[in-house]
Amino acid sequence: MLAEMLTILCQELRNWFVRERHRGTYVIKGGTLTADFLQEGQFYRIVGSVFNDGVHVYKSYTLTDETFNGEVWGMAVPQAVIELAKRIAEWRKKYEGVDSAMLSPFVSESFGGYSYSKGSGQQGGMAVGSGWKSAFATELNRWRKI
Repeated sequence: MLAEMLTILCQELRNWFVRERHRGTYVIKGGTLTADFLQEGQFYRIVGSVFNDGVHVYKSYTLTDETFNGEVWGMAVPQAVIELAKRIAEWRKKYEGVDSAMLSPFVSESFGGYSYSKGSGQQGGMAVGSGWKSAFATELNRWRKI
């Protein structure tokens, strides 16, 4: 779950915290990639795979077995970004869940004498009603690459 959120977050930031890139043919067997340049627990990105593109944790055994020709990027994700990804995932679970008004595609609507409008108020110091990108904009900008 964290690796999935880091994939989304790094894409939004245009910052993959790349330490090194390796191009070649890779084999994923038993749910894990064999790469002698990665350390156990290190985040890395796969690019060019049919089934496994995205951010993963080395030796997590969650990948789909395949052989692919592409790239593996060793990442050095700062702990602050990992914590941010966790907080964003929690925020999304709370405010983008099935019961959340944020799921509605409408900013406002009215019918039968009833109307509502989504605001971007504050709850617990965080913006709500505006999406995770807006709620965490200040923190995201610190890590964003242009």
